[in-house]
Amino acid sequence: MSNYSIRDLEQLSGIKAHTLRIWEQRYNIIAPKRTDTNIRIYDDQDLKLVLNIALLKEHEYKISEIAKLSAERLSTEVISITDKKQNYPDQIHALTIAMIDLDEEKFEKIMSTNALKFGFEDMMINIIYPFLNRIGILWVTGSIGPAQEHFISNLIRQKLIVAIDGQVIRHNPHSKKFVLFLPEGELHELSLLFANYVLRGRNNKVIYLGQTLPFDELAYVCDTQKPDYIFTAITSHPSQDETQKYVSKLEKRFPNIKILLTGFQVIGQGIETRPDTSIITHISQLIEIAEHKA
Repeated sequence: MSNYSIRDLEQLSGIKAHTLRIWEQRYNIIAPKRTDTNIRIYDDQDLKLVLNIALLKEHEYKISEIAKLSAERLSTEVISITDKKQNYPDQIHALTIAMIDLDEEKFEKIMSTNALKFGFEDMMINIIYPFLNRIGILWVTGSIGPAQEHFISNLIRQKLIVAIDGQVIRHNPHSKKFVLFLPEGELHELSLLFANYVLRGRNNKVIYLGQTLPFDELAYVCDTQKPDYIFTAITSHPSQDETQKYVSKLEKRFPNIKILLTGFQVIGQGIETRPDTSIITHISQLIEIAEHKA
């Protein structure tokens, strides 16, 4: 079971900490534990409750009405909404609950239903990525436990691999060649896998080298295969202090290859790059490159 601060709940639910305190006092709707220094601590059940309240509020339920609902009735109302309302925010909500509960059956239903309705790529862009971004900071700070992170990441990873395996690729004379890899020590593979899916789906040639690749091996592949682009995602390795040095090393070693960068250690971190190195802040940028529009 994970522990959350009131700021964690605010970030995940969109409900201001001040509002949560008022609800606690006025409606006794949530009763967090407290530390010896009187700081509020919330558990998984508290987080689920706040997320469910936030969803009902978004669907015009009044907090005074919500406070009167039993736990069972509240859950029934939420399930009814997420099953019927096939919009992105509600599905992100349902996915968050599935992660907290380690509920694979619920996850499978969300993924299959939304893939059918929106298509796999659209679902990834508008549901899975916003979900990962929403909870990503909690992973970094340790508010969400490794079990929950590994559970949801591995399920998404499995879906991506199956989707990639099902693609039919038709290369043409204009197809570009991409090398995809993660730096040595980097294990967060979801961005790389989705980039693989996006690039292959637009008939580009992809050499997928995966996680924690030694730099010398990257150099060997690029020297022999001569790709047009290198793509990597830097989430935790190298460290913040070493990222600039690593990016500069890439640019110096591969002067004739365009470099594409993304990840927590790169986006918004003031990394200095050469003109033909691009920092990918949104998947639409990669799609433009994949379609040879950039």
